[in-house]
Amino acid sequence: MKLKTLIVTVLVLAVLAVVAYVARRPAPPASADARLGQPLVDTATLDKAAKLRLTDAGKTVLLARQSDGTWRVSSYYDMPADFPKLTGFVGNLTEAKLQRLVTTNPDRIVRLEFKDTKIELLDPADKTLWTVTLGKNPETGGGRFVQFGDEKKAYLANLSAWLDSESKNWAQAELLNVKPEDVAKVEIPFAEGGPVVVSRAKKEDAWAAEKAPDGQKVKADKVSSVLSSIGTVRFSDTSELNDPNVATAKANLRTFKLTTFDNKTITVAMGRKPEEKKLKPPAANTDGKGPGGLGSFKDLGKKDEAKKDDTKAGEEKKDDKSLAPEFETIPAGPVYAFITHSDASAPVNAMMQKRAFQISEYTFTGLPQKADEMFEPASGAAAPDEKKDEAKANATKTPEQKQEEPTAPKKKKGK
Repeated sequence: MKLKTLIVTVLVLAVLAVVAYVARRPAPPASADARLGQPLVDTATLDKAAKLRLTDAGKTVLLARQSDGTWRVSSYYDMPADFPKLTGFVGNLTEAKLQRLVTTNPDRIVRLEFKDTKIELLDPADKTLWTVTLGKNPETGGGRFVQFGDEKKAYLANLSAWLDSESKNWAQAELLNVKPEDVAKVEIPFAEGGPVVVSRAKKEDAWAAEKAPDGQKVKADKVSSVLSSIGTVRFSDTSELNDPNVATAKANLRTFKLTTFDNKTITVAMGRKPEEKKLKPPAANTDGKGPGGLGSFKDLGKKDEAKKDDTKAGEEKKDDKSLAPEFETIPAGPVYAFITHSDASAPVNAMMQKRAFQISEYTFTGLPQKADEMFEPASGAAAPDEKKDEAKANATKTPEQKQEEPTAPKKKKGK
């Protein structure tokens, strides 16, 4: 083969190889989604947001930012929001990142169960700045399927936030928080004997009562327990101000008073509808002839005749236990707290005008019920119970036992 022919052949084969490569090379990969690896919501959008709206299972929570930077629960009587809960939820949104684009197929998107579980950020004019709908959790690997606005795309984000759709749960539950070291005086009411008032000049001083029983001193740990209960009050639920239970609670109050070292006074009143015992109505007769089995007047006459016959025969009628009165117990109502602060600008004063606040039953029942619970024997003094036991023992001794008891020797008179 001539050299020229060989060179031409090689060139032709090279061109054919290039053509084959170009024809068979794979298509360039689709450009990656710019959202992948990014936070679910960026901080710039959060800074513009004036409202946060959460929707799930037909319930809606709406929180609004105030001019002073605080947040309120617009969907629950405009109460102050639980700020730690809010910041924790927002933190979960910014920490969550989009891991992958799951699908753009409408049929597959339907299977990811995007319904009405939605998070929205709004501007002051209620215009939507950002919205995401949450789907189901993946079967493996954790996270949550998400969909932005009306986009026909589904992503997977490593989001672990729980969407609480109860507006009440977003309100700040703490009504009052007075630090024990700031309290100079406490007035504790009792049904018998009047209130016990304890005070101290400085926070490091011991508590002293204005009218302490002889040989007794104030129990410091008991005062601390009272301050813990009435100085830190949290609500569990709320009621309308005209609720019948609220009116009954106000008629059965225990009113505590705290005075701080800076001369502020806080009144904490707690009460509830007491437990009741009511007489049950007489049971209807099984034959349907009237209450208590009296039946008709005709039947009553027959019973009287039978009774006379029984008496003549010398038979004594036994007590019918079924005729004994029966009582039913109506449980006590919920416990309410009514708080008044001497500082007119204190937030709790405004809150008390909106709703009646229920608190835990233990906060109320755990308070001391008798004045003597606030005292203990002073150093070197015998306890009241010990004195009673000694007096009782002396009263039961016989003259012989008293003579046997050693007596102090008598001193001899000097010459």
